Amino acid sequence: MTDQKPTIFIVDDDPSVRESTKFLLESVGFNVKTYVSGQDFLKAKVQADLGCLILDLRMPGLSGLDLQEKLNSAKTPLPVIFITGHGTVPMSVRAMKAGAIDFLQKPFEEQELLDAINRAVVQQRENQSKNEEADKLQQRLKTLTSRENEVFFHLVAGLANKEIAYELGMSERTVKAHRAQIMEKMKARSFAELVRFAERLKHRR
Repeated sequence: MTDQKPTIFIVDDDPSVRESTKFLLESVGFNVKTYVSGQDFLKAKVQADLGCLILDLRMPGLSGLDLQEKLNSAKTPLPVIFITGHGTVPMSVRAMKAGAIDFLQKPFEEQELLDAINRAVVQQRENQSKNEEADKLQQRLKTLTSRENEVFFHLVAGLANKEIAYELGMSERTVKAHRAQIMEKMKARSFAELVRFAERLKHRR
């Protein structure tokens, strides 16, 4: 996945900005697709595992912020970089709170944009890696028996073997046996790692 070439989507109603930005990004090796409006972008039903969206803030019809909200509601994983000639502090704050990577004022330096895109791609790759790891943890969790599952959640809640034995009505020796099985099935090298796995699984729900 790390070898995949990112696709950068440009949504801007200004043809000169679209073309000049496309030329810049293609010259450094990105795949680039352009759209004249937020509506056109949504109609295209874009599918992209890696890349980002360069979005003009103010456009006829659907504004950049409105498009960002729609993408967030649809859980579209594309990071957003806003570009604008008419930005205000409240707008930039709203955009960043909604997850935008950056908010660039026109005219911006080419390197500013490239740096923002690189941050977006790095963040997306990290998120993909975390999601893949969470998927693996979820699969490992499914291999636990119902009893092991109970012991697992008591363990990561901080209960000692003796307390778990009392809570679940079993011997301490049985708890230790379950614990060993849990460590093996979850592929945890230490109890601390098992707790970290539990945290990732909790955030995934």
